Amino acid sequence: MSWDIIADNLAMYLHGTALTLLLTGVSLVIAFVISVLLALARDSAPRPVRWLIFLYTTAFRGTPLLIQLFLIYYGLAQFDLLRASFLWPWLSSPLVCVLLAFVLNTAAYTTEIFAGGLRHLPTGEIEAAKAFGMSYPTLARRILFPAMLSRSLSLYGNETIMMLHATSLASTVTLMEVTGVARNISLNYYIQFEPYVTAGAIYLVLTLILVMAFRYFEKRYAGYLNGKRS
Repeated sequence: MSWDIIADNLAMYLHGTALTLLLTGVSLVIAFVISVLLALARDSAPRPVRWLIFLYTTAFRGTPLLIQLFLIYYGLAQFDLLRASFLWPWLSSPLVCVLLAFVLNTAAYTTEIFAGGLRHLPTGEIEAAKAFGMSYPTLARRILFPAMLSRSLSLYGNETIMMLHATSLASTVTLMEVTGVARNISLNYYIQFEPYVTAGAIYLVLTLILVMAFRYFEKRYAGYLNGKRS
């Protein structure tokens, strides 16, 4: 065993963990905003808009994230128009490409999760709000948005964990997050077991923190759905 090598490279794991958290957090925050808007649009927008949203979520849920990442990171460089545009300094950055792929992917899944939460909302609540004279923005803010989130917490918690684990793919395009650090140590020191066990332990700790956080939120904000006091 060569755990002394791991100890000597703990700083690299710390930097890798920070990048993993950055990728996870930024992707989830941006995707959350997008998916809330798309889920509400799935519920009330004209039919052509709803079909466009359906096609987007189907395309990104129906193809592997790794392929999406490669298409964005390597594929966009094939278009001369993009390489000549003001966007290229951004799109040529591995960090931006990874975030773009992660955001588009997790937003597709989260849109369907939130849309499912809306479909389980009793129609009586919506009809009562409309009878009370609520405008759609007020209805969305006071009824649809809270109900959608509370009914989707469990599934959204799973998607958050999946997004955390998916950040390991960033190492395929040179970003040194946790998995990238483990791969780098493995290649430099010709050891396989210790670097990846350490990386796995880091992911496990982060996952347990997320699990406990979402259990608290479910108990606090969605307990009424199971007949429990919040």
